[in-house]
Amino acid sequence: MEYISSKNICLLIRDTLKLIDRRPMDHGSKTGYIMCKMLMAKGGYEQYELADFLLLATLHDIGVYKTGEVDSVKEFEFVNPMPHSIYGFLFMKYISPMPDKARMLLYHRTPCSELRKMDFEYKFETEVLMLAEAADRYFTAMGDSFDHTIFRRQEGSVYSAEVLDLLDAAVENDAIFMHLADESYQMELDDILQYMIFPNEEKKTYMEMLMYCIGFRSEEFLIDAVTSLSVAEELGRILEINAEDREKLYYGTLIHDIGMISVPKEIIEAPRKLSAEEFETVKQHVEKEEQILLNRVAPDVVSIAVAHHERMDGSGYPKGLTSDDMNNLQYILQVADVVTGMTCKRSYREPLTKEEIIERLYEESDARRLRSKVINAFIENYDEIMETVDVKSRETMAKYDRLRTAYIKVKDKLHNS
Repeated sequence: MEYISSKNICLLIRDTLKLIDRRPMDHGSKTGYIMCKMLMAKGGYEQYELADFLLLATLHDIGVYKTGEVDSVKEFEFVNPMPHSIYGFLFMKYISPMPDKARMLLYHRTPCSELRKMDFEYKFETEVLMLAEAADRYFTAMGDSFDHTIFRRQEGSVYSAEVLDLLDAAVENDAIFMHLADESYQMELDDILQYMIFPNEEKKTYMEMLMYCIGFRSEEFLIDAVTSLSVAEELGRILEINAEDREKLYYGTLIHDIGMISVPKEIIEAPRKLSAEEFETVKQHVEKEEQILLNRVAPDVVSIAVAHHERMDGSGYPKGLTSDDMNNLQYILQVADVVTGMTCKRSYREPLTKEEIIERLYEESDARRLRSKVINAFIENYDEIMETVDVKSRETMAKYDRLRTAYIKVKDKLHNS
């Protein structure tokens, strides 16, 4: 069964990042639209190739979420675009399923006179991306006074004549800026994304890429996601959940906390117990993620993800579900989420000990808030499960650390060259 389509994976990544700040993704979508129309004007591209370039263009500024420039559009767009270009390149190279196109992000501000001297496969498409991005920036800033022919002033140095001709053709044939102005371009983007086709394993890689995107807000979120996923998968195995349900549990657990990146950083990192008002803000993350997930992910998977804070006695949130309303997969994720909260470090406390965790889990079981069968399975296999958690957490952070180290090296190399 298909639990999420390739198109909806793309939209899910985009809309999850919008929870941090929508501006880079809105700019990316419009840039992708312009780029695709220019490539269509050239011809020779299959629909699935256009869809791939659309996704890449949508994410071309993804690095700003990590390098901190997202708070200053002027900084990352005009003053110093290199840090986010480097991080975006490395993120796409090491984390995404499209490492072959990653260099497009690194060089998407490189003049054609320099780009043509380089040796990589997508030089031409990088030129198109560069002009498409500039066209959206200027159109957004200038509105009705924008004239796309202003880029002709840089013909031969920044932009090649061939690429400028493609922009002319896209304007003449498709009235692209009119469609951007009235936002009808979004329907065309949906049509292009229909041709996005990911094999099942590639889908999982994109979904795991989404997990790393959650880490843009806080590395703590990344560790939490890996811990919950590891605990839930181990419990599914121990409880002999069938293959189809384990697949549902995998997807539900992977996306169950994407709404948390909408929570302000000052609340996430507060070195104290949250106020009642702050806790209400945190609780809203479930409703926000449900809005993103509905009609994109299979209902069975959504129901697992959004029930992770519900409790059997009706004391949970956001819907106050009871045991009559829930199923075993929801119970497993609830236990995995609670275990994650206790085993992972928080800004206001260290991880709890094994003894403390077991004691609190028994309290939850006795109060009939969490499923006793799931809790017993966890406690009886505590050491084995937590060893798996430790291994997978180390693997994830090792990849993250390689990315961080490579970012520093590439940044220093380009700065010194």
